[in-house]
Amino acid sequence: MTTELTDSAEHTTAQERAPRVLLYGTNVDTRASVLLAVGPRLKRGAPAIDWVQTATHAAVLDHADAGGFDLFVLDGEAAKSGGMGLCRQLKDELFQCPPILVLTARPQDSWLASWSLADAVVSQPFDPIELQSVIARLLASPPSA
Repeated sequence: MTTELTDSAEHTTAQERAPRVLLYGTNVDTRASVLLAVGPRLKRGAPAIDWVQTATHAAVLDHADAGGFDLFVLDGEAAKSGGMGLCRQLKDELFQCPPILVLTARPQDSWLASWSLADAVVSQPFDPIELQSVIARLLASPPSA
């Protein structure tokens, strides 16, 4: 009986842990608007999202190699190294790549994001309800192999 309680408690803790999300973009304003649109948590009573922000391609790769992320959010318009190419690289190189959301400047760019193998695409200006909904859906999905 004690084992059942322990297993149940461990299961609940795992489900309630804070989601860890990597946010990549060279523009600090774009990163800030994502954080503002999504908010600190996905729903009332949920743990706060653990955001890790980075502005360089190399830092994304370092974090990806270290693992431990539930989702990558990549700015497709990032200078020097856009999120679409980075997404394609991560999908090709990581064994169990977390879901990836690519942010585009306009809805017409979503066809290009499909080349990147992104799991989802959201265009600017960000609709907070759409962005949070897409992130919640991606966090609920298992990583791709």
